[in-house]
Amino acid sequence: MVKQTVVGRVAQLARANVHALIDQAEDPQKMLDQLIRDYTENIREAEQAVATTIGDLRLQEQDHKEDLEAAAEWGAKALAASRKADLLRADGNAAEADRFDGLAKVALGRQLRSEKEARDAEPSIAAQTGVVGRLKDGLDTMRIQLTELQSKRNQLVARAKSAQARNRMLDAAQSVDVLDPTSELHRFEEKVQREEARALGREELAASSLDAQFERLDSLSDTAEVEARLAAMKATT
Repeated sequence: MVKQTVVGRVAQLARANVHALIDQAEDPQKMLDQLIRDYTENIREAEQAVATTIGDLRLQEQDHKEDLEAAAEWGAKALAASRKADLLRADGNAAEADRFDGLAKVALGRQLRSEKEARDAEPSIAAQTGVVGRLKDGLDTMRIQLTELQSKRNQLVARAKSAQARNRMLDAAQSVDVLDPTSELHRFEEKVQREEARALGREELAASSLDAQFERLDSLSDTAEVEARLAAMKATT
């Protein structure tokens, strides 16, 4: 009954739907870390149970071996006692021969008992061997699942970090104009062009004003020259 409990426990742990638990987790990283710790502890407990079961099997196998060896030894003793009895009977010592025949019978009885104990243990050993095989298979499955769990944990953590980085980038992008940033440069360029045109206009205006002043100077000079010549003409007449 204890053996079945151990087998059932390992099988149940091996059939655990790890991926479903992961998919349902609100915080995958924390949940996976805890699940890995729990699953590792379950494997450790299962390993201890399997080790105990294997130890029981090895004891049974050792007892079986000892029973077979004992049967062989008692058989050898029975044969030796029987041969001794035959020699004594041939020498005419019937009483001593009967005693050795009696010892041979005792040895044969012990041999039969050892052989029976060995035979009786064989079904249990066979069953225990099957149990150990299933336990080992279950442990192998659990170890594979733990490896898969650790791998998926690393993948999910990496994906979570990538998603967080993308969300931070999107949050930063939302704080600026969603339009093409070159449109801002275009508006700034237009502003610069307007300023440049304004400067050119002022330069042109300034140049026109200066030309007008020089033209007025030229006009004044001509007027003065005319007056001077008129005065000179008057002076000669």
